[in-house]
Amino acid sequence: MTAHSLDTPQFYLTAPAPCPYLDGQMERKVFTHLVGERARMTHDDLSQGGFRRSQNIAYRPACETCRACTATRVLADRFKPTKSMRRISRRNDDLVGNVVKNTPTSEQYSLFRRYIDSRHGEGGMAGMSVLDYAMMVEDSHVDTQIIEYRRQGPDTAINGRGMGKLVAAVLYDRLSDGYSMVYSFFDPAEDKRSIGTFLILDHIYRVRHEGLKYCHLGYWVEGSSKMEYKSRFLPQERLQASGWVEFN
Repeated sequence: MTAHSLDTPQFYLTAPAPCPYLDGQMERKVFTHLVGERARMTHDDLSQGGFRRSQNIAYRPACETCRACTATRVLADRFKPTKSMRRISRRNDDLVGNVVKNTPTSEQYSLFRRYIDSRHGEGGMAGMSVLDYAMMVEDSHVDTQIIEYRRQGPDTAINGRGMGKLVAAVLYDRLSDGYSMVYSFFDPAEDKRSIGTFLILDHIYRVRHEGLKYCHLGYWVEGSSKMEYKSRFLPQERLQASGWVEFN
């Protein structure tokens, strides 16, 4: 039996399965494991080719009859918010994001469950247990962190943190060229804040503040209303057959 080095990624292809975004389509993915000492470098390299991470797996669509899924990244240094985006930022001025280690907590899972049950009760993540959530957060061989969002407290200016209950959280990876947003969730009772948009805006500004280039949003899916929101953050680049192409 041949033994493969952990530093040499081996690629595999999944069996066809119903597409979660487009009715009547079947999806397939090509994937590899992100393990070993070179996991971070491999993750960086694969992100340039449109791969995404889930736990210790890097994957990208490899569908036989459809090319609707397009890797998308926002050009943070040139990003220009719309008027409505600026209103959303002001609406959430009282929220403070604090970076913490990718260690799951019961408070996070409680918020995650409320979000899933309210927004995605029939989706693929509906049955995730507390152990499944812990694996999603912890099972990473790359530079993964969480930003927890809470309301400002009386000592926010001193310690840079918020206080009170957890309002939102984002699991993200740090890449050499920016941030890759892995998964975000928030309190459905705060829906009027448009927190989903705010979380992306906050990550774009964090990327810009660090002098990095991209905020990776994952896949924009042409024809899917669920993914249409990603097209609003401009300018952005989408991975085409010819390479990364700018859209304004």
